Amino acid sequence: MPLAVEILTPSRILAQAQVDELNVPGELGYLGILPGHTAFLTKLGQGELMYRQGEQRHYLALFGGYMEVRDDQVTVLADIAEDAAAIDRARAEAARDRAEQRLRDLHGHDIDFERARAALLRALVRLQVASHRAA
Repeated sequence: MPLAVEILTPSRILAQAQVDELNVPGELGYLGILPGHTAFLTKLGQGELMYRQGEQRHYLALFGGYMEVRDDQVTVLADIAEDAAAIDRARAEAARDRAEQRLRDLHGHDIDFERARAALLRALVRLQVASHRAA
């Protein structure tokens, strides 16, 4: 029996699907969810969310939120989530380049390291997810 998965952000529903497997970035590492998983509630981190339906895999960039697993029903409440097809690769590459430049310019400048590091991480996650998009 598959998992009933719902992936939501505050502004929209990204996916409602019956899936065979779900991999989600947790706050402390990736979580693999299969049918029959024990119930739990967790805080999410940043990274690539993947769900599999048969042999077909779907990818989303995920940035924060919560996930509840209960009775083969999974609800992902993401702060921000983007489907691979919606990611503008050129824009993500430009964001990565800007963040890398900010980090190189740290010495002698008034640059917020954590903000630059977070921007770089977001850009890298988007590029990783976009790489799965069908050509």
